Amino acid sequence: MPNLCPLPLRPSRLRAAIAIPARDEAARLPDCLRALARQQAPGGLAVLVLANNCRDDTAAVARALAPTLPFRLVVQEAALPPALSHAGGARRAAMDAAADLLAAEADPRHAALLSTDADGRAEPGWLAANLAALAAGADAVAGAIAADPAEAALLPSGLRRREAREARYAALLDEMASLVDPDPHDPWPRHAAHSGASIALTLAAYRRVGGLPAVPVGEDRALFEALMRADMRVRHCPAARVIVSCRLDGRAAGGMADTLRRRLAEADAAPLDAGLEPALDALFRLRCRRALRRLRAGQPRPGDPPQLALVLGLAPAALAEIAALPRFWQAWEALERQASPLRQRTPLRLAALAGEVRRAQRILRTLRGAPAPVSPPRLPEVRGAGRDDTGRRATAA
Repeated sequence: MPNLCPLPLRPSRLRAAIAIPARDEAARLPDCLRALARQQAPGGLAVLVLANNCRDDTAAVARALAPTLPFRLVVQEAALPPALSHAGGARRAAMDAAADLLAAEADPRHAALLSTDADGRAEPGWLAANLAALAAGADAVAGAIAADPAEAALLPSGLRRREAREARYAALLDEMASLVDPDPHDPWPRHAAHSGASIALTLAAYRRVGGLPAVPVGEDRALFEALMRADMRVRHCPAARVIVSCRLDGRAAGGMADTLRRRLAEADAAPLDAGLEPALDALFRLRCRRALRRLRAGQPRPGDPPQLALVLGLAPAALAEIAALPRFWQAWEALERQASPLRQRTPLRLAALAGEVRRAQRILRTLRGAPAPVSPPRLPEVRGAGRDDTGRRATAA
């Protein structure tokens, strides 16, 4: 890790710090900082811009704006080595520097560490929504993202329609999850995005997972996976929203720009998000996850252990061993690895998406009409042919 310039000390204690990695973002960073200036900020807010490996005047532009901003702006310049000069390395360096700032100047019991993108614009209320969720008991908050409408309008209409359909289906699956396997710390409405454009967590949570995972791409998803594996309370807050760029010339390899370019080049052959699966498979997975929660809580339904073991092809003793693991997500990931019906994911093809949307809508109508949605329907006896659109065993006419 490069030596960054020492942080100036201030007498007043910080409450929150926002880390922004910026590489050659002189043109877009001002809009990002002005959007943060419009937030209802608490006393003791600092924004740290890490201008890394820049060939333009990103750092100078940020410093010139500092006197006009209502928060403390810290600008650091760094030449990250090749092994770290990627999206994950830059965000980790920025968040580590902001975390050190909080550790030096904040009350660790109430310190909030956030991150966003240099080409993003936080909507009004973004900061307040993040801090409110943390104050309500969340260890971390994943904010929502929306494409810049002006940039989106420049994309081919076919690509826009595809992105909209995929987002709609993802929202249907997420609502299904909220009904079948509800999380009291992450109630509906919520979303399923894990984006570096909107990260918030307590300083304690950041330290507990060892900081941002050191991966070249997907560092945002890797961070939230680490938090969930540690059984921390993660809120997916739709009110904490950032407008993100959907330009095709993005800076981060493997980021949104790369994805859009690939989908544009491959058209209908480009794969959908790997996290999406057919609606009935998703319903089956959620019911299994809910049953595992019941086993771990010592509140199984009659028949839960043998039925779950049978449907997943596991010996009852193996299921009991998995359920006894110390943390829920550790147990769930072990179950997904060891149970063939959960391990084998069916890729969702674009041609099947419209049908899966309709199927998910029918499932949701059934779930919403149930008298007690927090108690999901029983697990199906088998997985595969013979199930209807609610995942129940179909009966012959």
